Amino acid sequence: MSQPNETPELLPRAEVIKAVERNYPSRIPLVRAKWWGEGLGEQYGDRLQHFDRYPEDVDWVFVGNPIDPNRMNLSWDWNRAGAHDSRSVIDDWAQLDEFIDKLPSPDADPQFEQLLESAEKSRANDRYLIYGWWGFFFERPWGLRGMENLLCDYHISPEQIHRLHDAMCDVYCAYIRRAGEIFHPDGFWTSDDLGHQTGPMMGPAIFHDLIFPYYKRVGDAAEESGMHFWLHSCGDNAPLLPDLIEAGVTVFHPVQKHTMDEKAVAAEFGDRLTFLSGFDVQHVLQEASPDEVRAEMRFMIETFDRPEGGMCIAAGNGIVSGTPFENIDAFLDEAVQYGRQHRAQFSVS
Repeated sequence: MSQPNETPELLPRAEVIKAVERNYPSRIPLVRAKWWGEGLGEQYGDRLQHFDRYPEDVDWVFVGNPIDPNRMNLSWDWNRAGAHDSRSVIDDWAQLDEFIDKLPSPDADPQFEQLLESAEKSRANDRYLIYGWWGFFFERPWGLRGMENLLCDYHISPEQIHRLHDAMCDVYCAYIRRAGEIFHPDGFWTSDDLGHQTGPMMGPAIFHDLIFPYYKRVGDAAEESGMHFWLHSCGDNAPLLPDLIEAGVTVFHPVQKHTMDEKAVAAEFGDRLTFLSGFDVQHVLQEASPDEVRAEMRFMIETFDRPEGGMCIAAGNGIVSGTPFENIDAFLDEAVQYGRQHRAQFSVS
């Protein structure tokens, strides 16, 4: 285990920007590497404070997804029970007009004022600040229509999907611009689990026709507001990466192991996309030895860390209960120690 005197200093805002913009950072940033998932706190309790010695190189101000039907005073009841994928808020497209009419405005959202103090503190401490929420143009609609309905909608109701996405996009862009005015974040973060184990959840052509235009509008809004666009998307996203890059995605997470070919992705897209490379929490971190964990971390750094940068390090998703404590330490320690060694060979005067 690393010793406290080996703890690196937190990166200032400018160094994280260098990593994201591929401009020769001094160190690989750790961003969401200490992602404590389900049951881990209950398993280890105060022992998790051991990992305070490892950096988190960005600050976060998160809001709830702006499109929350529980806050919209809709005139109909919907099923709030059961599996998330099977719920349907908009049961009938005849409800879409009212749903759109009742979408929120950021001007009336109290979350901004509630988070302002945290954002100002981050700025005063010269920290890179990420603002955002979970769920985007796939995850949020599947929560509104249900997964089965949504996948059918792509084929039988594309006009209604465009109407829904267009209205959602207006809200999302408004929330990004409002945050830019109030918080001045450096990055916008969201999630859209677009992939499954062997490919995207929809064909690339469907993504391009029904979803890409709205990603592009958000990407433009983020750029105009001075924010990098960070996207979390599990599964195999490789066929969608050209569209995501064109839409303005700056940082992609996690490049999920066993679904995407890391070396091929890094080679093809590393000059245009920064990777928040996510360590495999499903198998390697759970099942490997500490030495094997360290070897995997070295592989990731050698794959994604280019001379100019373009890599940050994260857990691939939440680190859950049952993960060996020594494996978490090996992952974080190797990220810092080997990451430092790897950057040293690229140092420029």
